[in-house]
Amino acid sequence: MEHKAEKNVVVRFPPSPTGFLHIGRARTALFNFLFARQNKGKLVFRIEDTDSERSKKEYEADIIENLKWLGITYDEGPVRQSERSNLYKDHLKKMVESGHAYISKETEGERGEVIRFKNPNKKITFTDLVRGEIEFDTTDLKDFVIAKSLEEPLYHLAVVVDDYLMGITHIIRGEDGISNTPRQILIQEAIGAPRPLYAHIPLILAPDRSKLSGRHGAVSVIEYKKQGYLPEAIVNYLALLGLNPGNDVEIFSMQELIEKFNIDKVQKSGAIFNVEKLNWVNKEWIKKLPKAKLCDSILEFVPQKIKENLKNNQELFRKLIPIITERIHTFGEIRAMAESGELDYYFDEPVYPKEKLIWKESSAETAKTNLEKISGMLKEIPQA
Repeated sequence: MEHKAEKNVVVRFPPSPTGFLHIGRARTALFNFLFARQNKGKLVFRIEDTDSERSKKEYEADIIENLKWLGITYDEGPVRQSERSNLYKDHLKKMVESGHAYISKETEGERGEVIRFKNPNKKITFTDLVRGEIEFDTTDLKDFVIAKSLEEPLYHLAVVVDDYLMGITHIIRGEDGISNTPRQILIQEAIGAPRPLYAHIPLILAPDRSKLSGRHGAVSVIEYKKQGYLPEAIVNYLALLGLNPGNDVEIFSMQELIEKFNIDKVQKSGAIFNVEKLNWVNKEWIKKLPKAKLCDSILEFVPQKIKENLKNNQELFRKLIPIITERIHTFGEIRAMAESGELDYYFDEPVYPKEKLIWKESSAETAKTNLEKISGMLKEIPQA
């Protein structure tokens, strides 16, 4: 089915700077980016840093840097929630005045009072672009907390206010966000905000179908960058996780992904992260690299001594390129090749103990004769 373009699309990518950019978060950013670009819409990059204790500038810098490395651009931002407290305060006041929220005296915990949402205790139904119709009975949520005080909004309140003021039309996020939706819809209705369309994409799972985590290997984008993966390969592979393109083609450029992306083809089931498949995709992208970029990438990962030798001997470098690229799936593997001594032969003449040239009971004279024959045969082989 041909994808029908949406009008006036505004989506958002709202990470919390409480850790490095996770591969799952990167895919969410990518899906939002592809959807926005395909529909000639807008992507807002929002830093959700209301948790001042856990939010760190180093994580924010990592997210910004790696979005750029992946080629995921945004049209607005980064907008920081920590700089928008007055907006949340205004809406909290109005909600308390209208009776949609109230100041609650607390008997448990350290705080004497918090601001709770007055739950109307009703059923909410919304149509998810991936999962179809979903219904929640909000009675189970009771009167939930939306702020510690007028100056300290919590996640659900800040998110809804931001989405409203930023004109967000579509919310594309991981399926772990489904449980947040009923609370956010209730707050939307309380402040008079229109309801965005939701698309909850499947989580990225480990091979054993558990949630992908550090125990399964690299999980942050920066780790894959350090291991010598290409950004084009990461983007290509992430786009295929949970998305059925409808044919056997698996190598896509960013522009091709923008043209072919279809939110209707996102699958409901979890997407299994297969590092062997990622390695295959990366090798295919290595093959597509222009010669100059291929040389630069190789030089980036070889030890300094070998790097200098290659720079000083361009003819040797030229001959080594196909040998190296044939053996690797990532540029990080070049470092392992060098450390294991696989590249030494090309730079240092090997030294063998003479005694090992004599085979069993044969003589030194026989060994010499055999070597001379082999030398003659090698000289007859034409140079590449």
